[in-house]
Amino acid sequence: MSAVPQPASGTPSAAGAPAPAPAPVTRIARRQAKPGREREYEATIREMFGAMRKHKGFLGADLLPPESEGGDYQVVVNFGSEAELAAWDDSTERSDFHVRLREVAANEPEYRRLSGLEAWFAPAVVPASMHPPRAKMAFVTWLGIFPTVSFYLWLVSLWPGFVEQPFLPRTAVFTGLIVITMTWLVMPRLTRLMRGFLASSKKG
Repeated sequence: MSAVPQPASGTPSAAGAPAPAPAPVTRIARRQAKPGREREYEATIREMFGAMRKHKGFLGADLLPPESEGGDYQVVVNFGSEAELAAWDDSTERSDFHVRLREVAANEPEYRRLSGLEAWFAPAVVPASMHPPRAKMAFVTWLGIFPTVSFYLWLVSLWPGFVEQPFLPRTAVFTGLIVITMTWLVMPRLTRLMRGFLASSKKG
């Protein structure tokens, strides 16, 4: 099985404190197919996606073709947490698929994790020629921010004392809630729903 770098473990939660909710994980693997075996490589990857769907926490996957002949394929996978991605990495299904992929791949995969704003538009972040137009990314971001901000404005209106707090701490709490909600809840789902819109190109 191909070795996958694991992120460093965080510090344990303080006694009695609730454990933080697990964050979704986006990982990209870059790899070349052997000349003349590109179709076999693609078919094996898509078959592997079918096996991934049976695993807990699987949120979606994409196969991006090379920008030029002989270039890297990019496989983008999304899981609900590091633990769920690790469970897939340790599975016999993944091991079997990677044995098969070595027969049609020209090299070992190179892995990269995406986080924060970068992960909002995965797999749109790579390759460069496949970036969605900025206007589309801005529109999808607005679709996420508008209801999120509206919800929190309504929520804080239920607490009259909130507006009496100092400006900077109040703003820090408000914007922090929005960023957390957008990064781990809204945008991963919204970009999947809007995938066709983001990926569509202009005609003419």
